[in-house]
Order: sequence, then structure tokens, then C-alpha cells
Amino acid sequence: MTEDIKTKMKNYKTAPLDSRFPNQNQTKNCWQNHLDFHLCEKAMTAKAGDVSMYEWYWRVYKSLCPISWLLAWDDRGAACTFPGKI
Repeated sequence: MTEDIKTKMKNYKTAPLDSRFPNQNQTKNCWQNHLDFHLCEKAMTAKAGDVSMYEWYWRVYKSLCPISWLLAWDDRGAACTFPGKI
């Protein structure tokens, strides 16, 4: 599975189609990938796992989300007022 992810990372250009979010509005897709990134990062850090596993989520949410949202979410995360469950 790691090789499959590494191959996808080499060929990565922008976020691929996610069948969970078929509409043009990608707000939920952005939000979910942001949460998945932080959850995966937290789990992999605790297990001292491979960082390339959560790098995929990072690239997807960075390509989908407006920077202003990411800055606001990071500020809320630092202040422990982030509304998502991480």
C-alpha cells in the first residue's frame, strides 16, 4: 500500500474526484480532508509511523481550501476552540 501512495504522490497534480462529494461545492471535501490530515498526523505521530501516509490529505486540502480558511482553522486549533473533533 505504501508503494501505491508513493506512486500517487509522484503523479499528484490536484485533488482527485472523491465520490463522497460529487457536487461542485467542495467545502465539505475541504473540511473532511483537513480533519483527516490532523487525525492521521496525530495517530502516526503517536505510533512513530510513516509520514507519507498523511501527506496525501495535506496536499488535497491545500489544493481545495482557501488560505483564509486554513489560517482561521489553524488559529482556532492553537486556541483550542476548533469546532472539529481531532
